[in-house]
Amino acid sequence: MIQMVKQTLLWVLIVLLGMPPGAWGQQAEQAPVFKQEELDQITAPIALYPDSLVAQILMASTYPLEVVQADRFAKQNASLKGEALTKALESQSWDPSVKSLVNFPQVLTMMSEKLDWTQKLGDAFLEQQKPVMDTIQSLRAKAQAAGNLKTTKEQTVIVEEKIIKIESASPQVVYVPTYNPTVVYGAWPYPTYPPYSYYPPGYVATSMFAFGAGVAMGAAWGYAWGNSNWSGGDVDVDVNRNTNINNNINRDQAKQKMQERGQINQKGQGKWQHSPENRKGVSYRDQGTAQKFNRASTNDAIKSREQFRGRAEQGRQDIARGGVSDRGGQGGIGDRGGLGGGAGDRGGAGQLGGGRAGTTDRGSASSLGGGTGDRGGAFQGVDRGGSAARSASQRGSASRGSVGGGASRSGGGARGGGGGGRRR
Repeated sequence: MIQMVKQTLLWVLIVLLGMPPGAWGQQAEQAPVFKQEELDQITAPIALYPDSLVAQILMASTYPLEVVQADRFAKQNASLKGEALTKALESQSWDPSVKSLVNFPQVLTMMSEKLDWTQKLGDAFLEQQKPVMDTIQSLRAKAQAAGNLKTTKEQTVIVEEKIIKIESASPQVVYVPTYNPTVVYGAWPYPTYPPYSYYPPGYVATSMFAFGAGVAMGAAWGYAWGNSNWSGGDVDVDVNRNTNINNNINRDQAKQKMQERGQINQKGQGKWQHSPENRKGVSYRDQGTAQKFNRASTNDAIKSREQFRGRAEQGRQDIARGGVSDRGGQGGIGDRGGLGGGAGDRGGAGQLGGGRAGTTDRGSASSLGGGTGDRGGAFQGVDRGGSAARSASQRGSASRGSVGGGASRSGGGARGGGGGGRRR
């Protein structure tokens, strides 16, 4: 018996030694990053949304920083409609999926406030796209079996060869459901992995499903180029989709960029592919994904850092000349000093999770320093190191200090003017 064990161990050792260098590490990287119970937990809040909206959320979740920017933009420009909104969106460099969600402020707010969830959803979709799509279908089947997923005046539920599709009852209006994930799917099978949930302000549960006011298909939905491909386990992209909703979008320019990246064919169609430049330097969850997008991600992080430094220096010069300029607006990291931009109102680089739209879920600049695989903060690893985040925060403090001092020295403002007179 002992001899047989020795022989078995010897054969195992021979096999392992015969494996090519790095094979063990490759197998580890190829193993599923998220367990099935985690995929259920992460996708539960959106699995019962309309198909078209699910596709946009999945794509947009891979760009968490742009989601935060879009949420602030939507709050600041709630009155923009039609051509004015299109013009404003065309000036933004966000991914089309992110722009499309401006049409759904409630969804953007959910994704912005629940950044930890948003980033997990995006990471899961990047690394396990088909399992994510299959999990959504599995959850829909559970909800239907429990009698909680039905056709209503707001939505149409279609079953085609075990594929469950959810479509809007009207092509002009989309209703976003609100529901309790711990109830709607029946008994939740993973007590240690309770589903994520989100309830909009003022929500009162009156039934299993609650629908708010319908969302009309506005200008921003013209950027909704993705569509769920359940049988293929991915998302299809067609740049020519929804032209009837908004034909003022420069689709030719978008096609050219996407064709250069090999994302679509000449007809503007293809399978969705992640654009690392829209990641804006936010780190990826695992080493394999980070290596896949490393070059573009690293270059973008460097570019963002240099832009921020240039803007910060320009801001100090503006203050020295006598006041703070009106550069706020909807800029990104390194674009006019912060996500929200406005001086003293929406925070700079030291307040990525702050500003008027911030919540306890967002994390501050101190959480940006995590490297690949570090799960500490929602926007970990933007600058690949904690020192950059601390420096950014210190520069922000110095700038705020200079604002007060500069105003006093220059005599700007009522109190500044009085101070100037006393010096005379």
